[in-house]
Amino acid sequence: MRHAVKAAWSAVVRLLALMLLSALALQLFFVARVGLMAVLNPQSTTFQRSEAWRIATERQQLLWSQEWVSYGRISPNLKRAVIASEDAGFSDHSGVEWDALEKAWERNQKAEARIDRINAQADRRAPKPAVGKGVGKPAASAPRAGGEAKVVGGSTITQQLAKNLFLGGERNLIRKAQEFVITVALEAMLSKQRILEIYLNNVEWGEGVFGAEAAARHYFRLGANALGLTQAAQLAVMLPAPKRFEKRPGSPYVIGRAATVVARMGAVDVP
Repeated sequence: MRHAVKAAWSAVVRLLALMLLSALALQLFFVARVGLMAVLNPQSTTFQRSEAWRIATERQQLLWSQEWVSYGRISPNLKRAVIASEDAGFSDHSGVEWDALEKAWERNQKAEARIDRINAQADRRAPKPAVGKGVGKPAASAPRAGGEAKVVGGSTITQQLAKNLFLGGERNLIRKAQEFVITVALEAMLSKQRILEIYLNNVEWGEGVFGAEAAARHYFRLGANALGLTQAAQLAVMLPAPKRFEKRPGSPYVIGRAATVVARMGAVDVP
């Protein structure tokens, strides 16, 4: 009996050691990939490959637009607009804005509590089944609020890049922890200028539209180096939900938000 217990513990220890070594090997793989990005442009990201597969299977053809341009060929207006809209402290922070994450968490908690209250009120207003009538027929349920509150992000540009480069879209603590590790590697091994260059060349700006050059040509028939203040601000406004805005890039909401971004652009630093 004692021998069996000892053998079981030995197997558990070996399994844990193997898992630890696998996790360490994965981190070394990510760090090596990030190190290569100091001199080589990434050919694609995990998110792009996922989108390419989805578009190809849904449409039976791959509609894709992307062209890498160097940092110097991207309009300063776009760099400033994206930083002002997405991550005002980009040039100064070390990859993670803890205050922004805390505020995002609080907003998410309030949104979830609000949905719970709405659903509780709907349940209370739901009609009760009449006694002796319609036996066996369930009472119609009251309309309920959507399943989950919209998650408000507090991610920096570096965190967004880490996620798009290597990770999937699932939301859990393990994925978030992995995102932090990659974010630290990006900030430690690449300059802010290089991080922004990779981000602007790979971020999604619509269905199959990736990177600043493709977005500038798709929406304004211009190169990325020729974007004006308002055009750059409009593209920056689209970033959180490009598929939602791509059909109406000149909607009153986008134009209004773009004006706000333009007003903020002078206050941010560009690497």
